[in-house]
Amino acid sequence: MDDTSGVGVLDKAASVLGALEAGPATLAQLVSSTGLARPTAHRLAVALEHHRLVARDMQGRFVLGPRLNELATAAGEDRLLAAANPVLTALRDHTGESAQLYRRQGDHRVCVAAAERPVGLRDSIPVGATLTMHAGSAAQVLLAWEEPDRLHRGLREAVFTATILSGVRRRGWAQSVSERELGVASVSAPVRGPSGRVVASVSVSGPVERLTRQPGRLHSAAVVAAANRLTEVLRRAGHGTVGPRPRSVRSWLTGQLRSPTREA
Repeated sequence: MDDTSGVGVLDKAASVLGALEAGPATLAQLVSSTGLARPTAHRLAVALEHHRLVARDMQGRFVLGPRLNELATAAGEDRLLAAANPVLTALRDHTGESAQLYRRQGDHRVCVAAAERPVGLRDSIPVGATLTMHAGSAAQVLLAWEEPDRLHRGLREAVFTATILSGVRRRGWAQSVSERELGVASVSAPVRGPSGRVVASVSVSGPVERLTRQPGRLHSAAVVAAANRLTEVLRRAGHGTVGPRPRSVRSWLTGQLRSPTREA
């Protein structure tokens, strides 16, 4: 079967990436495995390196780059959005508060899914809303497990501190009271991709009058259980297996809440 696309430069670039799938390669090894002329192989490998699709190891050999892992994670996160609605709905129904899913985009976080409290006073965050990374429990979660340099940059304008983030990492969840908006409290927990990297944050939020000034004591167990549910969805997607059916979400969440959680 002809495996060419008709776009020569893309076919050649694909052959370079395909060769690196087997492991690190010198330029001479790339030439041998792809059949490309040496100048062509070098030019393509360097161009792919510029786009982070190819990188170099300690010996200067070409290897697959970090951008490929980021793209694979993004593809897996499509599963995350598909699974988010039933999980957030179950979380809302259990806590009686609005539930959200946030992803980080640069210096902001974006609400990518939500289940609103149907009646009464609520903290309404529409899907697509862009919020700061400087305040709120979801921002704490999305920053707490970052690399040190990025974490320290994120703290420069944040209302929370490095000590607070240390507590978030220790407990596995975050809480905030009147950080993002006066009178609003929230609890958040991390969703992790197959590599273990934090890729999203599950949150519940509402007025301090209902959530109190220690909202984690009320809702951290439910929020952590929901986040773990979505982490499991991504883990199964990363291993090519099928996750549990959405109809089991509520019973699964209830089962996870039978064990007590640690207080703030």
